[in-house]
Amino acid sequence: MLPRFKHLLIPLDFTEKNRAALEIGFEIAVHNHSRVTLLHVVEEITDADEELKQFVNRLSERGAAELERTAQRFAEAKLAVETKVRVGHRLQEIVRDSVERGADLIVMSSHKVDPASPLKSWNTLSYQVSIACPCPILLVK
Repeated sequence: MLPRFKHLLIPLDFTEKNRAALEIGFEIAVHNHSRVTLLHVVEEITDADEELKQFVNRLSERGAAELERTAQRFAEAKLAVETKVRVGHRLQEIVRDSVERGADLIVMSSHKVDPASPLKSWNTLSYQVSIACPCPILLVK
């Protein structure tokens, strides 16, 4: 069988819940010899003064350093890996990046749905990405 997923996009926010999505993304990438983009989005602060702009810049720099550290594992497995920090609205930036880079699978973390209140899950980033992106999405819980 030919590999189906040649380019994976893995959005990360560096929380513990991302660990499972990162592990599964790594396994899929190794199995398919996929190219991987690790993406971190820093939420944009509109009408920011100079101090807030510097704060966003520090968050971006910290995100870039963390992405580089995370990318080492993929590089050691001889996978092509890129890292990208974007500043903006998380949903829009994930969708934009997936289209610009031609990702054919997004692997991202999600949360378990509370069966007593399933409608609360509809406003989550992972649900919004699953609806808005043109490529398949693998939500890891």
